[in-house]
Amino acid sequence: MTTPTLQNYHGSLKQALGDDFLRQTLDNFAVQYRANRQLIFADVNEKGLIAEIAESKEASLDHLEELYAQFREQAAKKGITVHRAATAKEAQELVCQLAKDYDCKKIIKSKSMTAEEIHLNHALIEAGLEVTETDLGEWIIQLRHEGPSHMVMPAIHLSRYQVADVFTEATKTNQDSDISLLVKVARQELRAKFVEADMGISGANFAIAETGTFAICTNEGNGRLTTTLPRVHVAICGIDKLVPTLHDALRVIKVLPRNATAQAITTYVSWITGALECQRTGTGQEKKLHIIFLDNGRSDLIKDTKCRQALRCVRCGACANLCPVFRLVGGHRMGYVYIGAIGLILTYFFHGHERAKVLAQNCIGCETCKDICAAGIDLPTVIQEIRARLNEEYGSTMDSALLGKVLQNRKLFHTLLKFGKWAQLPVKKGRYIRHLPDIFAPYQGFRALPAIADKAFRDLWPSIKPPEAPGALKIGVFAGCAQDFIYPRHLKAAVDILARLKVNLEFPETQSCCGLPVQMMGQRQAAIATAKGNIEAFQPFAPDYIVTLCASCASHIKSHYADLLAKENLGEQVKAFTDKIIDFSSLLTDVLKVKPETFVNNQERVGYHYPCHLIRGLGVVEAPKTLLGMSGQYLPSQEEDSCCGFGGTYSMKFPEISGVILENKLKRFEEAGVTCLVTDCPGCFMQLDGGAQRKGGKLKVEHMSEFLARHLAK
Repeated sequence: MTTPTLQNYHGSLKQALGDDFLRQTLDNFAVQYRANRQLIFADVNEKGLIAEIAESKEASLDHLEELYAQFREQAAKKGITVHRAATAKEAQELVCQLAKDYDCKKIIKSKSMTAEEIHLNHALIEAGLEVTETDLGEWIIQLRHEGPSHMVMPAIHLSRYQVADVFTEATKTNQDSDISLLVKVARQELRAKFVEADMGISGANFAIAETGTFAICTNEGNGRLTTTLPRVHVAICGIDKLVPTLHDALRVIKVLPRNATAQAITTYVSWITGALECQRTGTGQEKKLHIIFLDNGRSDLIKDTKCRQALRCVRCGACANLCPVFRLVGGHRMGYVYIGAIGLILTYFFHGHERAKVLAQNCIGCETCKDICAAGIDLPTVIQEIRARLNEEYGSTMDSALLGKVLQNRKLFHTLLKFGKWAQLPVKKGRYIRHLPDIFAPYQGFRALPAIADKAFRDLWPSIKPPEAPGALKIGVFAGCAQDFIYPRHLKAAVDILARLKVNLEFPETQSCCGLPVQMMGQRQAAIATAKGNIEAFQPFAPDYIVTLCASCASHIKSHYADLLAKENLGEQVKAFTDKIIDFSSLLTDVLKVKPETFVNNQERVGYHYPCHLIRGLGVVEAPKTLLGMSGQYLPSQEEDSCCGFGGTYSMKFPEISGVILENKLKRFEEAGVTCLVTDCPGCFMQLDGGAQRKGGKLKVEHMSEFLARHLAK
């Protein structure tokens, strides 16, 4: 695979989007996986177990050299030869040398992502060795000269008809597309390979320091055959797979298959301790067992305080399973060797910054991967860190750099937005932009774009500020840029509701954008500047709470301001600000304890789209449904908590993906019989409302504040 440019990467994405089988397969799998995973975790304290694994993995990383020394000592007692490879090339050379030393000509392999990482097959073939993958999926993609499209299901992107064609070519015999028959063909073809092999190569899911044991988890019997039949067995293992005890490994096994494929346990868990493996084989030759611990940048990554958590990864692949981008384009477009969210990160550290430059941009920031990670890795935050580093290393794109410069200057930013109100007049039609030339907004035809409002909220505020309510709660209003300048009606509706509930409201005029757009684009300095400015803006008012109608703003402020400003000596001020941030729905239900009689319920058929940063970033689930139940007939819909495809600037950078996600999202609400769709984020509103307008259907889209204000009792 050549290093992609953004232009040829877009071409590759469009090709994948045109593959109907790929899209349907990955979508069906995601829906089924979500349901099955929920069932398989029903009897497990999922969050508690993941927290334990994260803590255990971090402790292992802190003592990795000690664990390696202990494993090597214990393994040597059992006849295992332990090697350490600093680089991928060194690991390749070690395996090739072992094959030469033991006069091995034919090699079989069980599934190993670490072997994929170092491109081992290419090195072995160049050395004149015959190499055969024995995992069914890996064998299929080997025959197709491809890499895996998923860490656990490497051939998930292929139909049975495509596999039949591959087997037909490999066997020179026409093969039926019946799956059971294809499996029989694979077994028949591979059987001789097992018997004839001189060397078996495996990976290792764990390496247990206290006993010198390593283990592999598989769903096929090929793993056991690969590790036992050949006279030489070589295991390749990332040094991060070292754990202190069997208990640490068993804890991971409890979550790994559940997270990977929604199984309680894999079909086979093979524990390999040298004493059992170093016996005479049927050929009369002594069995040889070697394990190679691969570094390949891992030692440096351990020292990287912002990104080292990526080494907790247990290789379950779940970060891809529900990823809205992966579901559309698959792993060959969303990764290099490792795929999904973790793949965007590991490509940067294992395969070069240049190769990661485009891939790292293809994260929509929905946080599904963080929510589902078996090791508690904050994947979106690490990806944002990598974007910032890539910007610093290679320079920003023009649009990214310009946005960063503008947002650092609040007055300039607001002046430009106000100027935009006049500049848009030739293309404005009501609340929407009639048409923008592709030079300004290419490929945005999948949605209607909103116009800048005639009057910003900050200009409306003096005339709509409610009278003071003595002794009542003091609530600051954080507007964010979209609702201040594009959707001031959302904020005005919220003011109407809060005035009815008798609170004191304050709107500091010097506040600005929360900084999330530039954070997502890797513009670190701009994100820091906006964070500092917003804290300073609210400081004089000392509110009890700071409400925002944007879930993304709230999540960004709570999750990232402390880290962004860690070097600014503002610890107490940052905490005082972020602790007071609350989303609109939670303010109404949890703080103000709003009652059903506040609203008139006319049983309007209403659906709810959970903004990604509300349900996953803030953990808010019940508040929106409670409010909609008071004011309408709430209709649940399939995957109402899945991403809408907006992702801030993502929808401008990858419109081909954003548009398809939006289309699928609206379709599910229409199928549920929803007539009014409500959300709690202006970005999601922009996407959903724009899509509904472009479709010309009857689906009405409103912000929660609009919907509730419309149902206020007189």
